[in-house]
Amino acid sequence: MEPHPEPNLEREFGPQPLDSLLTGLGVDNHALVAASTEQLTHKQVQKARKGRYISINLQRKILRALHGAAPSGEGGEKVAYELGQLFNYRP
Repeated sequence: MEPHPEPNLEREFGPQPLDSLLTGLGVDNHALVAASTEQLTHKQVQKARKGRYISINLQRKILRALHGAAPSGEGGEKVAYELGQLFNYRP
């Protein structure tokens, strides 16, 4: 039996800014999935928060879901986020 290979460190980026942003907004994984109009799963959101590599298309899905789930700022306007605010790596 072969030993278990080492995890590919190039695909593990550590907790992402998305995680602290969602925590600060009081938005959990379920709320993000529910706000999505696309096929977004709880597993995908969890991978994104933990810093597992996800594709640019999935990053954009999460960004769009966040815009739908995030509470309005002062004055009632929605806050617009950018990918650079959510992820500290780009594919």
